[in-house]
Amino acid sequence: MRSDEGRGRPESARRRAAAGTASLVIRSARVVLPAGVREAAVLVRDNRICDIAEYGAQLGATAETDLGELALLPGLVDTHVHVNEPGRTGWEGFAAVTRAAAAGGVTTICDMPLGSLPVATSAAALREKVAAAAGQCAVDVAFWGGAVPGNLGEMASLLDAGVLGFKSFLIDSGMAGFPPLSRDELRTAMGALAGSGAPMIVHAEDPGQVREPAGPGYDAFVASRPPVAERRAIETVVRAAAATGARAHIAHLAAAECAALIGAAKAAGVALSAETCPHYLFFAAEEVPAGATAFTCRPPVRYAANREALWRALAAGAVDCVVSDHSQRGIGSLQAGLPAVWTVARRRGLSLADVARWMSSFPASLAGLPAKGRIAVGCDADLVAFDPDASFVVGGADLPAPYQGRTLTGRVARVWLGGAEVSADGEPRGRLLRRGGGPIG
Repeated sequence: MRSDEGRGRPESARRRAAAGTASLVIRSARVVLPAGVREAAVLVRDNRICDIAEYGAQLGATAETDLGELALLPGLVDTHVHVNEPGRTGWEGFAAVTRAAAAGGVTTICDMPLGSLPVATSAAALREKVAAAAGQCAVDVAFWGGAVPGNLGEMASLLDAGVLGFKSFLIDSGMAGFPPLSRDELRTAMGALAGSGAPMIVHAEDPGQVREPAGPGYDAFVASRPPVAERRAIETVVRAAAATGARAHIAHLAAAECAALIGAAKAAGVALSAETCPHYLFFAAEEVPAGATAFTCRPPVRYAANREALWRALAAGAVDCVVSDHSQRGIGSLQAGLPAVWTVARRRGLSLADVARWMSSFPASLAGLPAKGRIAVGCDADLVAFDPDASFVVGGADLPAPYQGRTLTGRVARVWLGGAEVSADGEPRGRLLRRGGGPIG
């Protein structure tokens, strides 16, 4: 039985437990397991994977589905999602964002502390955010806390309240309630985290290397935030991580030239990791149409040569994972991220196992959610039926604007959350989780 079963559970947890009393076998000729891709039958009971057997094994389940050649992937874990202010007309809330996540094969999102109100820089603010999300979520949701000047005393209480770790900026965040940390403040905050295992996620751009764009075009925007801005900030993060022993994670790496610095720090024993995003791997600055504000993101999408180098860094392991940085005010990739990444990855001879590592297992590890991100006995039965050979042209108002009209390969066919299939009009069954995977709130 799951540890969150029993009296006092949120209603979503009771619905989910009831759905998990039956057993289900899902068979596929291409099950993406931690050890590789093979034919297999996955047995689900009580919301979890309880056996992985040969494809034709008779496992005595009460229900079966055979996906044939459709691949079975672990549900994606997106550790970089900005859920916008709930309840505000025209803005996304937890219901809309988690439905988009489910449509894209993302079964767990980790909400950033800024973007939605209140900003999660105190335990009290986190509780308000959790209350806003309760009963609204189509997939599981966990929360990052914020590290800002003056809230060092709140970090321990935020960890106790259930945050996964902390997000900080070294440059203006664009939000008045979330100012950047200085170099000394970053080191102090990371010192407070040392020994906890919780990561400090850093928006790594050095304000001394960033200037206002010289003109309205995308080239001017890219030039205003050059690769050296990322490199100088990452050097600051590396020094803080080396001095404190705390775990650091670089958010949305765009400048491929920084991969060598990250790799060298890892080789020296610094607890460091890095993410990039689908838009940095799919688009190139040369392709951005004039006046296309939908491509605005910070750091910017860089040029094609940088994109190719970023792919090499990802394949080599210098960059660890791919997450969306979804935001209503940025490039939203929750629905299109998996096919966008797969479209380009397959051209390079990379595999579905690679994609599952980048978009499922490593993000789950970063977030401290051990039951997520893998098709393995004991893990949550969060699963995605994926057709890796189906092509489609992106269209529809609900899909992110930068991908509109693009041909992508790979389609999410079905999604299971805790062994129960998720549908667009189904009841919100997502749980709210703390670091370690237990319930929050």
